[in-house]
Amino acid sequence: MNDQNTRRIAVIGLGAMGGAMAATLHKAGWDVTGFDPSDAARAAAEEAGIKTAADLEAVAGTPYAVLSLPAASIVETTVPQLLKEPGTVAIIDTTTSEPGTSKNMADLAHAQGAAFVDAPVSGGRDGAATGSLSAFVGATDESLAAAEPVLLALTGGKYSHIGGPGSGNVVKLLNNVLAAANLVSVGEALGVAKAYGIDPATAAASISNASGGSKVSANMYPNWVLSGTHDSGFSLGLMARDAALAVNVATRIGEKPALLAAVASQWQDALAALGPKADFTEIARTVAPAITPAGAPGGAPGAAPSTTSGSAAGTTAVA
Repeated sequence: MNDQNTRRIAVIGLGAMGGAMAATLHKAGWDVTGFDPSDAARAAAEEAGIKTAADLEAVAGTPYAVLSLPAASIVETTVPQLLKEPGTVAIIDTTTSEPGTSKNMADLAHAQGAAFVDAPVSGGRDGAATGSLSAFVGATDESLAAAEPVLLALTGGKYSHIGGPGSGNVVKLLNNVLAAANLVSVGEALGVAKAYGIDPATAAASISNASGGSKVSANMYPNWVLSGTHDSGFSLGLMARDAALAVNVATRIGEKPALLAAVASQWQDALAALGPKADFTEIARTVAPAITPAGAPGGAPGAAPSTTSGSAAGTTAVA
C-alpha cells in the first residue's frame, strides 16, 4: 500500500452510505474518485473534498472500487463497465444484493484477473462515516486478500468472512429480515404496554435489560420511534425489498420460513401505506401507531392503519 497508484479507489453510488464511505476513505488517505448519476450527490461529495467523475467510464480500470448501489440489477450493469479497462485489482460490493448476482460478478472479475467480493454492510451512515461498519463477506480467500485493505478502512477489521461468493449477501439478507421482524415485534409489544398505561420508553428500557432485549428495543425505538425523529437514514423501501429478497432466497432452495414470510408481508403493507422514501423505523406507525408521535399513516395518533395486500405491493419493493 506504499505505492500511491494502489491507493486509487472509485466509489460508485454517493448516497447516504456511499457518500459517507467515500469521505471515510478520503480521510484515511485514499485517492478517491466518486461517481453517481445524480448531480446533487456528486456536488455533495465535492463539497467534502472528493473528486467526482461525470460518467462511469472515467473510473474504469481504477485499482479498487467500492459499490454502494440500490439494487442487484445495477450491480450487474456496473461491474462489466468497470472491467472494460485493465488495472482493476478488487471490486468491493457493499450493496445488499442477490447471491446469484454476486457469484456471477465474481466469475466475471476472476476471468479478467480481478477480485470481486460481496461485502454488504451494517452500521448505517454513522458507521460509514467513522469507518466502523460491519461487513458480511462472501469471497474466495484470494479475493478477500486482494480486497482486505479497503475492508479494513471501512470496518476497522469488523468483517466476517462467511464463505464463498454470494454467501455474504445470504447472511446479510437474513440479518435484515431478522431486524425487520424485531422492529415489528417490539412495536407490537410496546403498543400493548401503552394500552396498559405503561410508558413505552420505560417498557423498552426494562425489556432491553432482559432476555427480550435487542438493539431494536435499546436503540432504534428510543432514538428514532418514540422520539418521532425517524431519521435513521435507511429507507422503508429498502428494508421491504430486503425482507422480500430474504424470503425469496429461502424459497429458492426449498425452505419455507413461515414467520419471516409473514413479516415480509407486513413490510409490504407498510410500503403501500407510507411509500418507499419513508424511514424504515416508520414501520411502527403501521404496527403500533399509538406509541408514535405521528400516528398511523393518514390519520391521528392511535388510528388504525390502512391495509393493502402485501402481494400487490411486492413488485414495487423488489424491482
